[in-house]
Amino acid sequence: MRGRATAARPGLPFREGVYAVVRLIPPGRVMAYGQVALVLGAPRAARAVGGALHLLAGEPADVPWWRVVNARGTISPRHPERSMWEQAARLRAEGVAVDTTLHLDLARYQWWPDRAALRALRLAPEVIAAIEAYAQRRQ
Repeated sequence: MRGRATAARPGLPFREGVYAVVRLIPPGRVMAYGQVALVLGAPRAARAVGGALHLLAGEPADVPWWRVVNARGTISPRHPERSMWEQAARLRAEGVAVDTTLHLDLARYQWWPDRAALRALRLAPEVIAAIEAYAQRRQ
């Protein structure tokens, strides 16, 4: 497959970008995996975002991985299973109502970075404008 960029296996710069975005999510708020990917300019990389966050499992990281859920507002199943319940407990401790099926009201708790946060990520002005327009349509 000559001539094609391979975004299927993002490396360290992508992971660091994921961590930078996730660090911005305030307590009591969440983002979806695809939303993080969109902010990074890789709208089809939701699974890669999940993979980057999975690498943090079990480590006392400064990245609040528990603030990222799937697009349906559900904590994604994973292995080990206990991490799903840990994620729910951490979200509840921040005031996010997570039910017994590990679902939350995404419309209520979803967070979008503001212009200043997007600028801090050093995104191009046209990318910032596109993300802001998309976020406004979703709210």
